[in-house]
Amino acid sequence: MAEAADFQGTSASPARRWLRRTGVLLAGAPLLAGLLQLSASPSADAAERTAVAEATGSKTVDVSLNSLSPSVPTDGDTLTVSGRITNKGKQSVTDAQVGLRVGPTMNGRSSIDTAAKNNPDAGAEVGGSYVQDFAQLTPNVPQSFSISVPVDELDLGADGVYQLGVTLTGETEAQPYERILGIERTFLPWQPETAETKTRTTYLWPLISTPHVTVETGSNEQQTPVFKDDDLAAELAPGGRLQQLLTLGKELDVTWVIDPDLLASVDAMTRSYEVQEDAVATRPGTQQAVAKQWLAELEKAVQGKEVVALPFADPDLASLAHKGTKVAGSLGHLKDATEVSAITVESILHVTPSTEYAWPTNGAIDASIVKVATSAGADTVISRSDSLEETGGLSYTPSAARPIGGGTTAVVADARLSTAFQGDMAVAGNSTLAVQEFLAQTLMITLQQPGKQRSIVVAPQRMPSASQAQTMAQALTALQSGNWSQSADLSAATEAKPDPGATTRVPSAYPSSLRKQELPLATFERIEETQRKLNKFREILTDESRVVTPFGLALNRAMSTSWRGHEAEEVLYRYGVDAYINELTSQVSLIEKSEAKLSGRSATIPITVQNNLVQGVDHLVLRLKSEQPSRLSIGDRAYSEQRVEVSGGHSQSVKFTANGRANGRYAVTAQLYTEDGQPYGDSITFDVSVTEITPTVMLVIAGGVLLLVLAGFRMYTQRKRTVARQADRRLDDGAEDDAEDGREEAFHSESGAASEEESGLALPVESRADDPEQPSDPSPDTAPESTDPSGTGERVDR
Repeated sequence: MAEAADFQGTSASPARRWLRRTGVLLAGAPLLAGLLQLSASPSADAAERTAVAEATGSKTVDVSLNSLSPSVPTDGDTLTVSGRITNKGKQSVTDAQVGLRVGPTMNGRSSIDTAAKNNPDAGAEVGGSYVQDFAQLTPNVPQSFSISVPVDELDLGADGVYQLGVTLTGETEAQPYERILGIERTFLPWQPETAETKTRTTYLWPLISTPHVTVETGSNEQQTPVFKDDDLAAELAPGGRLQQLLTLGKELDVTWVIDPDLLASVDAMTRSYEVQEDAVATRPGTQQAVAKQWLAELEKAVQGKEVVALPFADPDLASLAHKGTKVAGSLGHLKDATEVSAITVESILHVTPSTEYAWPTNGAIDASIVKVATSAGADTVISRSDSLEETGGLSYTPSAARPIGGGTTAVVADARLSTAFQGDMAVAGNSTLAVQEFLAQTLMITLQQPGKQRSIVVAPQRMPSASQAQTMAQALTALQSGNWSQSADLSAATEAKPDPGATTRVPSAYPSSLRKQELPLATFERIEETQRKLNKFREILTDESRVVTPFGLALNRAMSTSWRGHEAEEVLYRYGVDAYINELTSQVSLIEKSEAKLSGRSATIPITVQNNLVQGVDHLVLRLKSEQPSRLSIGDRAYSEQRVEVSGGHSQSVKFTANGRANGRYAVTAQLYTEDGQPYGDSITFDVSVTEITPTVMLVIAGGVLLLVLAGFRMYTQRKRTVARQADRRLDDGAEDDAEDGREEAFHSESGAASEEESGLALPVESRADDPEQPSDPSPDTAPESTDPSGTGERVDR
């Protein structure tokens, strides 16, 4: 930058510039003839332009346009062009100068395409002092420039699209004469007066994201949603993609196209939610405030605007048509996604959306896609002009609406305009060129048939980046302030009168590049397998909505268009859904059982059913079956069944009567079933050992029991008599000389009896009164009395 020469608006002396230009003419007059003689034949012009580019090395210096303001100039404006220049050569460039050149008007949309790709002639240089000089350009050192010129000095004539070139001229040591070393070309739409008939332009503004919510929920009554990552929060945060789309879109006249899954996901974020950290762990989500603010702003932005709701999670219609129809039940998911769509938008944004539109990927259609797209209730398909191509030789761009048969309308978006902002718009040069080319194409559409009213539709990429959204908004702002276009809703474009000569034939071929991105057949097969598991599981639940709703939405997400180009992520998501239904199903199971013993002809066998779910289960039948019913029956048959009902977080034992007919070990199987007879979960098998009991054994056992009863009765009566004798002795014997003996006897009697009673081994008192060493001797009938005074009213019963 220290080597930069004069500031903007300065130039070399007239004499020096005359000498330099004379040198250029003398050195390369034949090569420059193509730039000065615009009336030459097209073939001669092209040959001369190629020669000029090769001889002058017009790619030595890279010229980038970072801004052009205003994008749509009018009388009295000053055009300012800013950018950067970078010497890509190996030698320094000296006496460099940046200037503007205005070329001829374009004569059609195809000529704009050609000019954008092939860089035609630079045009005539704008005279005067509207240049910027640089003394030297060092290799690979970028420098900035900015040139301002009154629009009146551009010598623009009739309305149209003009080429605008920014050139850098200079010298090198090897070629010390002035020549064009760098050039960048763009377009300048010129329509200072209001067009006779403005073109109605509908711009779709998509709010679509990838699936973020998993099928899992927290293990609680609130069913806390679990997000697979925190990417959605980043998109909603200031500067994020979705935040930019909302902030920019609310200032524009656009038709909002919304995926209800995005609304449902953001709405879930406004409350308690969790975020997966790895395969097993989650952490609490913390972006509730960001989600609430985004939803509040969106609700305000769409009031009074047209809102189109796609089927929930934006299912891939082409994949469904080409692969999903081979799997029974796949189209049912599309119908469900369409039905829940309007309900979701209305409940969150409080507006009534249109659900009559289907939008296949890139607007590419064939007969099968149209059939699938309309099967769920849509009667309008958003296509694109590179799919429904014109074959009738029209000299102008027809209106978007086309009847394609069967009461279906195709709204054909303009392919050039719809793909205008798909590049890297973070690069200022790319953004500036995209805006100018977009404006040029829209003006050319109007100029094709100035007096004919037409309606065109622009359907951009489904998920524009933040920089792409900014460029789109810049172009739309300029277009809506221009004199040749007026905004219109999608419904107005759909109802516009079709051009009689426009093609209405649905193509039979589908682009191979898009077919390669489709979801595979295995995706739809696995989805239906998961659906079958869900159907079985829901039958046993007391509140099936807690499972059916999140799984239904998750299966819609598994068919999302956003999975195109992200096969690995799609597989992970789909397998996660299937794994979770397996996990939930396994929470209702039979507890493994060890061997059971049947001692006798009949016994009860308990089987335990465990329910680890939050909610209760019902409509289950438990069947216990003997593998050898002739030897061991359940009840009086080979098997027996009982209905099972278990509360959430509990287990229940179900008892069956088993009858043994022969000694031995026999296998028994327990299995849960749904009420329609379908097996549920894994069965358990265990052995029942049958041992028959003989009459002799029963007599021995009975005799032993009788002896125990008699012995206990005898001990009771003896103790009772002993207590009575002791009481009589205390009343009759009051002599003092026997007091000590009485106390001692009472002490031994009571302490010994107490300890023996506690141990269960107490003997009759009589056997211990006189001779403890001879327990077999006869016991005395009486015992010494105690002289201790008894308490008033105290009595101990034994």
